[in-house]
Amino acid sequence: MKVLVATEKPFAKVAVDGIRKEIEAAGFELALLEKYTDKAQLLDAVKDANAIIIRSDIIDAEVLDAAKELKIVVRAGAGYDNVDLAAATAHNVCVMNTPGQNANAVAELALGMMVYAVRNFYNGTSGTELMGKKLGIHAYGNVGRNVARIAKGFGMEVYAFDAFCPKEVIEKDGVKALDSAEELYKTCQVVSLHIPATAETKNSINYALLKDMPKGAMLVNTARKEVINEAELIKLMEDRADFKYITDIMPAANAEFAEKFAGRYFSTPKKMGAQTAEANINAGIAAAQQIVGFLKDGCEKFRVNK
Repeated sequence: MKVLVATEKPFAKVAVDGIRKEIEAAGFELALLEKYTDKAQLLDAVKDANAIIIRSDIIDAEVLDAAKELKIVVRAGAGYDNVDLAAATAHNVCVMNTPGQNANAVAELALGMMVYAVRNFYNGTSGTELMGKKLGIHAYGNVGRNVARIAKGFGMEVYAFDAFCPKEVIEKDGVKALDSAEELYKTCQVVSLHIPATAETKNSINYALLKDMPKGAMLVNTARKEVINEAELIKLMEDRADFKYITDIMPAANAEFAEKFAGRYFSTPKKMGAQTAEANINAGIAAAQQIVGFLKDGCEKFRVNK
């Protein structure tokens, strides 16, 4: 069995070493495609792969057509909107993610970005503190739970809304559960976004939702850029000089945001949430272990397609 690690943004060497150890201990072959610059390279590499480990790499119908021997794709991370699930199902390919492995890394980045923003991007002027501010967590999954844990250490009042997480689960962590997204945004001065990009959530973070946030509001996005209605967010920031937008996913309208909202807008140049050595190791090794479990025992614990 051949396992391909296809990463335009490579894993850290220590993570690759860990992946290799898991794969070769199972008696499988490991192949690497790193820092590729053309889709044709990926199409060629997948031809004889039985399993693929990816990060943010795109696995679409064309890739699946080329991968005649493919049985499983594991996305090393939580989000999997870079994989065409319907096409994978049509090709009888199992798709998995590795939930929770990057969660602390993303959560630490979210809080770091909040500190950066309230201290006016370290420009030498007097800023404010996070202590005592109300933080709203939009989606209380693995990352949201870690954000809550860290934010409580800052002395923030933590609230959350998640349509799919029971209120008692949220409140067991000492977090105040709210009944709707609208209530969350009206209540909290800082909102940390952790919703996936789905048909229901795309463009859902819009003017109507954001306009009632308290004075000095800040939106922090370490989730997906597709959930933001960029045109309406630009209008909101034009109307509200007190509103800040901090994102780990560069918007399509990055140049316009940067030009119009200097001092109130920041984007990382490339998605950085999972870019730590620890997250690299955790997600990469988990992906390797899940592939071994699937190929040897048929384990589908983290399968995300039908």
